[in-house]
Formats: sequence, structure tokens, C-alpha cells
Amino acid sequence: MTPSITAPTRDRLRIAIQKSGRLADPARSLLASCGLSWRESRDRLFCFGETLPVDLLLVRDDDIPGLIADGVCDLGVVGRNVLTETGLAREAAGAQPVFREWRALGFGQCRLALAVPDAWTWEGAQQLAGKRIATSYPGLVRQWLATQGIEAETVLLSGSVEIAPRLGQAEAICDLVSSGATLAANQLKPVETILESEAVLAGPIAEFDPVRAGLADLLMRRLDGALKVRKSKLLMFQAQREALARLLPLLPDAETPTVMRLDDGDGLALQALCHGAVTWQRLEELKRAGARGLMVLPIEGMLA
Repeated sequence: MTPSITAPTRDRLRIAIQKSGRLADPARSLLASCGLSWRESRDRLFCFGETLPVDLLLVRDDDIPGLIADGVCDLGVVGRNVLTETGLAREAAGAQPVFREWRALGFGQCRLALAVPDAWTWEGAQQLAGKRIATSYPGLVRQWLATQGIEAETVLLSGSVEIAPRLGQAEAICDLVSSGATLAANQLKPVETILESEAVLAGPIAEFDPVRAGLADLLMRRLDGALKVRKSKLLMFQAQREALARLLPLLPDAETPTVMRLDDGDGLALQALCHGAVTWQRLEELKRAGARGLMVLPIEGMLA
């Protein structure tokens, strides 16, 4: 009998991200905002963590779920579309679920959409019965068809999905859509959204050993703070006490404001941490309600 081999316990956390592509730079930027820095290898495939024992492995995005499943990497930044499709493929092959989405990261937004020729008058999903649908995401398409109770054929294409109807390979397609310009250029129109996608942090379903669990918890706290601070601003202004009843309802996304009394009697100084957009229109509404000396300051870091 072949003896089992136990993988050595790592005392460092390893995160897989895209080497190149639309998620690569935002992923590194987000992780850097968590206080991480790295020393990059000569082949530019591995980055050794210097400020924390958290390393990066630079790979193709399609490989990231498999690297997590095999234990080569602990976490990965990948599109929800890739993560979900890989999970469905493993399920179809009889494999147990081993990874899941840990956090949505707020960048790389797109949608997996069903598109049909412009000439079609779309009356609903039943029009796809018996049709061929070209896609790079057969698992997601089959899952959606099953929920609709529709039998249709999926045609697997690894690229240039949008030209399949013009080549006679399929009557409809299912592909990622951002602006919709590529569909329009190929006389196609989106009619159904199969999946709303964005970059996510993926990780294992099973628990880490104590060392990596501690590192992962630390990273999650910093990551949550970095994600929260991206849209957060510190709003500072002064107002008379009688204006508070008008001003506070204009800060629905703010944490409980800090209120300090000024030396001029009923004058107050307020500062509020706002987690939504502080637009010019919003500032003007606050001014009309009695705020003065309005200042909006960026937040460099936040830790709950």
C-alpha cells in the first residue's frame, strides 16, 4: 500500500492573483492598501511578502480555483464567474466542494448575459427551447436553463463567442458583458442576465491550521477596513444647535456624528464618517439646511 503523504504546514499565507488582465492591478492595489508589500522574483511569478508573511503567486485567472482546491494557494482573487463555473464543473465530475467566495471586492464588475440577434423579438426564455447557445460558461448556462425548465444545446467556445451566430455555430450566445459595445458591434442584444460578477476573494471551505488562520483573520480585518474606506469620507462642518434636526436626516449613511460645542453659545462643530458618496449636491443640501464651513476629507485607513 502506498503511504499517504502529508503536506508540510506552511507558516505563510499564499494568495493567487492574475499575472495580467483586468483584475491584476486592482487586486495588487487593494492588497497593498492593507499594508502589504512584496519582493518580486526574477521570473515575476512569485512575490515574497515583506511586511507580513503573505506571499503572492501570479497566475492565469482560470487556474486560481484549482490552485486553491489543490492547496497550492490559500486564497485567490478571481472573477465570480470563473469561481462559480469551476465549482459547477467539479460538481459535475463528482468532486466535493472545496472552495467558496469569502468576500466581494467591489471591482471588475460585469455580468454574464444571454444575447440574441437584434432581429429577434424577445418574448422570454422559452424562445431558446431547442436552440444552440454558444458560451465559455457551459455549467452556468446549463444551470440557468434547468431553472427555466428549458432544453437547449450549449456549444462550448473558448473565445470569440460573439461571432458564433454569424458563423452559424449557434442561434444565441452567453458571454461576459461590460459596456455592451462588443455585442452591438456583432448585431446582438442582451436579453437575460445569468450572473452578476465582480472580483471576489476565494478561499477554502475547510479551516486553516492555527498559524494561517491567524494570518487570514488579520488580512480579513484589514481588507474589510480597506473596502469600507474606499467610499468613506470624513465630513466636517459647523451649525447652530437648532439646525441639527434638519441636518442629521441628510446623513443616512454616516456613523453617529461627533458633536462638539463651540464657544459662541449654540454653535456646534460636527464630524461624520460617511460611507456613501459625498457629492456637490449633497453638500449644497447640507448648506441649505444650516451647515457652514463644510469640508470633505479622505480616509487613509480604517480598522474596526
